[in-house]
Amino acid sequence: MDEHDVLAARFEENRNHLLAVAFRVLGSRTEAEDAVQEAWFRLSRTDTDQVDNLAGWLTTVVGRVCLDMLRAKRSRREELPGEQLPEQVAEADGPEQAALLADSVGVALLVVLETLAPAERLAFVLHDLFAVPFDEIAPIVGRSPEATRQLASRARRRVQGAPAEPEPDQNRQRAVVEAFLAASRGGDLQALLAVLDPDVVLRADQVAVTTAKTYAKQGAPLLTAELRGAEAVAKTFSGRARAAQPALLDGVVGAVVVTGSRTRVAFALTVVDDRIVGIDVVADPERLGRLSMTLLG
Repeated sequence: MDEHDVLAARFEENRNHLLAVAFRVLGSRTEAEDAVQEAWFRLSRTDTDQVDNLAGWLTTVVGRVCLDMLRAKRSRREELPGEQLPEQVAEADGPEQAALLADSVGVALLVVLETLAPAERLAFVLHDLFAVPFDEIAPIVGRSPEATRQLASRARRRVQGAPAEPEPDQNRQRAVVEAFLAASRGGDLQALLAVLDPDVVLRADQVAVTTAKTYAKQGAPLLTAELRGAEAVAKTFSGRARAAQPALLDGVVGAVVVTGSRTRVAFALTVVDDRIVGIDVVADPERLGRLSMTLLG
């Protein structure tokens, strides 16, 4: 058996697991099969000598593919009148298969999953249904482990029957973000400390670190890959972030820097009890492309 056949055999050993993951994330048998097939294409082009855990690597790849597919589908979806059945049940070949699908996954769960933001849905499915650690999910959704945990927590509350977070909660979150930006621009260190959790963690990707150095004279914060503690983060942003403006990032209030029509940097902020506990600074174009963004006024 040659190397390609060995790789194909190892992939087949994981196929059912990958289909189960993709099936629950995407809500479509056909799309799940497409996602798994894309994972095989990517595996076949990868040097597997560098892959220590093939099952984990494949789960991560399928997660990324599913997230891209969810975001693309969400952006082009048209609002349809009336309540719709989940796609995988609608696609079933006859009533018997539809019943089997409903029993195995749960129509109620699938209906709720359809209402979640793509990143929330993926975080919940991978962690709660397949026990993938948040440390492994975080790079897929482009957030810190702490922020990823918050995504899954919001999704879990919805799945457990809690109503969607009311608009005032989002308004409070936006107020915290705007207070943070105002204090940053004004160089008000005390105001910054007031909105930052004492144990706040900032993480920035390498592109963000490099870009910040380039535009330091234009007011960009001086970033490092990781900063911990309110004082360190406050000093980093004091007198900075002049070009940042509030935005929804995957349905959560954060901030972005936009020049022309291009988003240069995104600040994904995790707010708990009216304080910022996490800041993820994203400037890598590929990661930015996976974020759903809407400017807020």
